[in-house]
Amino acid sequence: MLRYLLTALLTMVPALAWAQSEQQTLVDRATLSAQEMLSAPDSSDRAWAMRKARAVMICPRVFRASFFIGGAGGDCVLVARDGNGSWSSPAFFQLSTASIGLQVGLQDSEILMTILTEKGLNAVMDSRFKIGGDASVAFAQMGAGVEGATTAALRADILAFSQSSGLFAGISLNGSLLAAKSEWDRSYYGQDIGAREIVVDMKVNNPGADPLRAVLAKYGAATSAPPAVATLPNPPAPPAGAAAPANPQANGAPQSLAPVQSQDLAPPKN
Repeated sequence: MLRYLLTALLTMVPALAWAQSEQQTLVDRATLSAQEMLSAPDSSDRAWAMRKARAVMICPRVFRASFFIGGAGGDCVLVARDGNGSWSSPAFFQLSTASIGLQVGLQDSEILMTILTEKGLNAVMDSRFKIGGDASVAFAQMGAGVEGATTAALRADILAFSQSSGLFAGISLNGSLLAAKSEWDRSYYGQDIGAREIVVDMKVNNPGADPLRAVLAKYGAATSAPPAVATLPNPPAPPAGAAAPANPQANGAPQSLAPVQSQDLAPPKN
């Protein structure tokens, strides 16, 4: 009997290791995508959103193919932070969409969704969330800097950024579905656990996600205020009717520490 149990355990170990390595690969790709998208020269809008983010959804590779009828799909990670600024370990999600239209091409995209409000985070953690399909959750997709965004984008619950390569000019996320991948959560943490317990309650942790958390902590931190500059008090005003004292520093001359005194010399003795 013991022999059969050992055989069963040894059979399960490679499968478990392979499954966890699959999730770890996604976490590593998400780390690289976050680093790349948040450190780019034109990333001021993303940095602004990251400082305000309650949570972040990262989809490091969303592949889209279309010949009149097409679709897109990819795996994503969801990470949230608490009031102290600490980021959680990731929960796993799948992004999928379908489209019908006159378009032909291939596209590979990286997507970063900054979730700015608690309402947006609760919506994403639903069993199946349709992007742009919930009227109570404001969603905006950014293709330019925040400075040129509409008021609706600045008030969004979820603000999405993407960078793409391929024949399509961009990727539209409206109508896409986000679904939790509970089996991936179970494999990565070795127990049955839901997305809310991972990202909100922070009940579990996997050290493999520490680099991702470090990148988000770096780029999601609020900017520090510039140091205060010490100023000297203004000199007292001269009495009424008195001439204003000369200011030797007005023309760049250094100010003397004490007045210079002069005295006539006695004539030389014969």
